[in-house]
Amino acid sequence: MRRRRAVAAAGAVSAGLLVLSACDKPTPLSTITVGGDSISSEATCGGEGDEALKTADLTKCLQDKDIKSLTVDPDETVRFGVDPDVADKRWTILMNGQPLTEDSKKTYRTVPGSVFFNAQYGAQGDSTKVAVVAGNGKEGGQTFTGVWAFELKKGD
Repeated sequence: MRRRRAVAAAGAVSAGLLVLSACDKPTPLSTITVGGDSISSEATCGGEGDEALKTADLTKCLQDKDIKSLTVDPDETVRFGVDPDVADKRWTILMNGQPLTEDSKKTYRTVPGSVFFNAQYGAQGDSTKVAVVAGNGKEGGQTFTGVWAFELKKGD
């Protein structure tokens, strides 16, 4: 009787490990927070490993229309956060496809909300596309391995 239970338990553990090994590991998350509201997303493109995105793929990712959005009061602070895996690769924030910040190894950055709706920074209208892009680990690198795209909409 004991032997049957032991065999059944071993079989259950083996089956559980088999199921877990079949799961794909999700890409790291990027999160934007404004006040008490936040949105998180897995990578729009790439984000898995160190393979560099081609320029055409990067451009396509930045133009993706199926992205999460968040309303931003220009007087609020916008907080960007990334998983430590992304921070290790160095990351930066793009606004309408142009670098807004220097690359960093920090997991958290803040930007005044007014920047995203200021024509001086390339903003047009009441919404702005922003993207978190992971680098290749080299400071000032121009190679990107992942993109997390979002839209910020101007609030009152």
